[in-house]
Amino acid sequence: QVQLVESGGGSVQPGGSLRLSCAASGSIFSRYVMGWYRQAPGKQRELVATITSGGNTNYADSVKGRFTISKDNAQNTVYLQMNSLKPEDTAVYYCNAKRIFSRENYWGNGTLVTVSS
Repeated sequence: QVQLVESGGGSVQPGGSLRLSCAASGSIFSRYVMGWYRQAPGKQRELVATITSGGNTNYADSVKGRFTISKDNAQNTVYLQMNSLKPEDTAVYYCNAKRIFSRENYWGNGTLVTVSS
């Protein structure tokens, strides 16, 4: 069982920045693809960014050039640096861990990001 705990959400003005953190229970990054997803009110959950064990990254078109996903293997933590935030980035952001070649899939409880003037 993998536990994921997100932190770093909050309220920010348009154009501002936030950094989200996701602490995983144990050294799992070599066996899991880590990702950030988000769900805005009334909308389906959507992919924001993923990072593989080898460090390859993938981003939704809507956040390319503004968000950066990274990980610290020693700290078992994944980060999402969010710059140039827009009101449409407002959502609950969830950390995800998908085990490679397996159906194992874990979610954190989410952290709320609100972008508003």
